[in-house]
Amino acid sequence: MTLVFMESADDELSRQALTLAQSLGGDVRAVTIDGPYAPSVWAAAIVEAAGGDDIVGPGSDRGNELLAHAAAQLDLPFAANVSEIQGDELTRLRWGGTLLEEARLHSDRRLLSSAPFAFAPATWGQEVAVLTPSFGDGVQVVDHVAPDMGGKVSLADAKVVVSGGRGVGSAEGFAILEELAALLDAAVGCSRVVTSAGWRPHSDQVGQTGTKVSPDLYIACGISGATQHIAGCKGAKALLAINADKEATIFAHADYAVIGDLHEIVPAITAELRKVKGS
Repeated sequence: MTLVFMESADDELSRQALTLAQSLGGDVRAVTIDGPYAPSVWAAAIVEAAGGDDIVGPGSDRGNELLAHAAAQLDLPFAANVSEIQGDELTRLRWGGTLLEEARLHSDRRLLSSAPFAFAPATWGQEVAVLTPSFGDGVQVVDHVAPDMGGKVSLADAKVVVSGGRGVGSAEGFAILEELAALLDAAVGCSRVVTSAGWRPHSDQVGQTGTKVSPDLYIACGISGATQHIAGCKGAKALLAINADKEATIFAHADYAVIGDLHEIVPAITAELRKVKGS
């Protein structure tokens, strides 16, 4: 039997983890956790609920963190970001998906997380059990402060993301991206080089060390397409790349490509949208 941790019943990465769990054979149970996030406490609740069963989680930041804590508590190996498994032989995605690692799991009990977007999300029509962990005296949550989005759409929830890279040129250059995003009810993202330059806060960063997004449309403006950035946006259903450099790596991943100056192209798109919207 396999226990699957789900961040929520409708979370796409969690439903991908269900697909991995189902591929292991045997019965599958799904659980989620209610309460303030405390990794070691949540992991202990998952370990207790699993008994001696295999444990699978989503390849999200939280899923990988919890499975790592569970593995430490059980003194068992943990295979993260698994894309394929046959018996004790498995394939893992490394370095943002640019490297495939063939490995063998030396354990009768499997602790695995599914590589993001390596599996089709499963449909789960059964109950997802809710665990309420006991914090005891060792952990005390005194407050939970939600991020202030200022009425804007968050990167994690946005159906459209308008993202900028070095080619935007400056912090002020993001004004045209903000304008386009407002028309599309989109979130504004950026590459790591932008946050390093201080043009945007780290919370806006898309990538391996930022937020991993899976919108319906990702609009990459002036982004070269470094491996770390692609790791964060490869879950997008469609990618539109705008770049003046026709050799930019981003075009190899794009569904739609526009070669040209983003400072001319983005305002032109915005103008056409205003015409359509009649504003």
